[in-house]
Amino acid sequence: MATPADNASGPLAGVRVIDLSTVVMGPYAAQILGDLGADVIKIESPKDTARLGNVHRTPGMTPLAMNVNRNKRSVALNLKDADDAQRARDLISSADIVITNMRINALRRLGMDYDSLAADNPHLIYAHAQGFRPDSDRAELAAYDETVQAASGLLDLAQRAGDIGKPVVLPSIFGDKVAALTIVYSALAALVHQRATGQGQLVEVPMADTMLAFNLVEHLQGRIFEPPKTDTGFPLSMTTGHRARPTKDGFAMIMPYSPKNFRDLFTAAGRDDLAADPRLAGDYIDAREHGTALVELMESVTPTLTTAEWVQVCTEHSIPVGPVLRLDEAADDPYVQEGHLLDLAEHPTEGSYRQVGVPIQFSATPASIRLHPPIPGQDTDAVFTELDERNEGNAA
Repeated sequence: MATPADNASGPLAGVRVIDLSTVVMGPYAAQILGDLGADVIKIESPKDTARLGNVHRTPGMTPLAMNVNRNKRSVALNLKDADDAQRARDLISSADIVITNMRINALRRLGMDYDSLAADNPHLIYAHAQGFRPDSDRAELAAYDETVQAASGLLDLAQRAGDIGKPVVLPSIFGDKVAALTIVYSALAALVHQRATGQGQLVEVPMADTMLAFNLVEHLQGRIFEPPKTDTGFPLSMTTGHRARPTKDGFAMIMPYSPKNFRDLFTAAGRDDLAADPRLAGDYIDAREHGTALVELMESVTPTLTTAEWVQVCTEHSIPVGPVLRLDEAADDPYVQEGHLLDLAEHPTEGSYRQVGVPIQFSATPASIRLHPPIPGQDTDAVFTELDERNEGNAA
């Protein structure tokens, strides 16, 4: 029997992934593996909060659920039911990778922890992600993106950079998505080992640890030394004026990094006097000491040109620049259209919808969108019929 996996392209064609996760972190990671060609089967939880909400055409088909579940087949199983749990284990025995974001004690109660599943499938890669390390005293805390932003120092950075009284959550689920990307590259590394040795393994991806490591790449700063030389915080990012600049007709993110960038910018604005500022005479700008003052000077001249004119000037002088994209207008943006990043697609039950494109390109093994986001449980019968035929073939 032909299956969607038989038509897969991409570097992961032939790899089977079981998505035993909910909400965003795990499902997004599994979706990326599906985009890369893996056969992804989602074991659909009876209660997945990503499927809850008022914005939908069909119950359960919310924008969030549709954006993290394409290129998957959905199997409805209640893991608290003994028969369904056994069916899940049978399905997992056919897999290369399992992704889950349940807390460890819940997995153990269900018999879905790594030790239980690897006994039947020793080559299984088991990617487990939860808020905090399973062996820590925070293991059973209910972790959400906001709490992980707090625990990883991101709220502290936002408060300090914005010079505001209360820590503010950044308007993106950074913790979930960064952890999802970490799941992907960790699972792929384990897959290389599995292909070479036949050996599976447990891969732990704690969100808080992942985000703290992510934040500290640039923000550890002088605290990398002992005793510390400076406080934490990357000076450029922590500058109060780290924002889009007003232009004659809107805003643009104009980011001169070097003294030469600043000199060229001021010259283009007709301000040779500012280009001669002694703070711009060297090869390096001390952002801690001069960053805010230079930003104020820059913003005094950026309204002299339109956004398009600044893009042209910055392109000529290699000054980093980007127009401010309003998300409501993204589908009409020429760059977005040319990259097929928000094309219209026709879902068999949901009708016309915007399909977020695959943002990477492979010259030899192209990724693809082969399956629309599934209705919960729509593939249950087909997947288990296929599994039975597969097992019969292996037994013959």
